[in-house]
Amino acid sequence: MPVAVITGASKGLGRALGAALARRGWDLVLDARTAGVLEEAAEALSGYGTRVAALPGDVTDAGHRAALVAAARGFGGVDLLVNNASALGAEPLVRLEDLTPGGLRRALEVNVVAALGLVQEALPLLRAAGAGAVVAVSSDAAAEAYPTWGGYGASKAALDHLSAVLAEEEPGLRVWSVDPGDMATDLYAAAVPDDGGPRPAPDSVVPAFLRLLDERPASGRYAAPALLEER
Repeated sequence: MPVAVITGASKGLGRALGAALARRGWDLVLDARTAGVLEEAAEALSGYGTRVAALPGDVTDAGHRAALVAAARGFGGVDLLVNNASALGAEPLVRLEDLTPGGLRRALEVNVVAALGLVQEALPLLRAAGAGAVVAVSSDAAAEAYPTWGGYGASKAALDHLSAVLAEEEPGLRVWSVDPGDMATDLYAAAVPDDGGPRPAPDSVVPAFLRLLDERPASGRYAAPALLEER
């Protein structure tokens, strides 16, 4: 069975993608910071008959990243790595004049440094898979300038660029940076708590990620809404 490592997988997009892969027979290694919520998600996803390892922890911890990859190695390797765990830097978001250095540092540590660290840890197994893929969950804030989204957007822009360079350095892999578009997630609610407008559920964008896995287009940056419209 193919094996996927998904960070930030206890809820939202990470859990929705994990469920879709489990239905397809993928084994899963899941990460999140809150143990109870992660364990509940893992129990639900194991109901599809696949193996699920749930490791609570913080992706900025090198030991935790090593444990995630070790769990995947125990399942047979890493065919897909999804860097989905994200930090805003401030909750709710603030203008740059009010963004603390510590807040920006946290966004960069989670969204960029930890993502690269996990790629480095998993790289031998991704290469060995023969058709390994890395998905970096990006944001439209990485490419567009929105007030108060500066720190988070900067971290996602950096993640996009690291992904583009990784694709050049590892032509045997597929490296996709994916902007999922607007979604109703806890992350967005924390970012803009006063925005009560309706937003799509994370499940609605999962078919875009599955299309990448099915069709394996060239490495690059993709927007989930565009992938869904082209089907």
